Amino acid sequence: MEPALKDIGTLFEQLGLPADEASIDEFIASHYPLPDEVKLSEAPFWSDSQAAFLKAEILEDAEWAPIVDELNVRLHANKA
Repeated sequence: MEPALKDIGTLFEQLGLPADEASIDEFIASHYPLPDEVKLSEAPFWSDSQAAFLKAEILEDAEWAPIVDELNVRLHANKA
């Protein structure tokens, strides 16, 4: 059964990654900034299954899409 509340932590669990706040922050820091021309799902650090999941969620505007968008924003440099 999937958790009712989806957040960045549950997304990391879904991706098979450590999901505590410190691990998430470390993951983002170690991969930031993702170049603007690289789509989140095409980043080289994902496994094939992780990339496919991320791509499908965005393309289908599925239930994880808002959280995937959040991760995308956190990994790409802000343009101010």
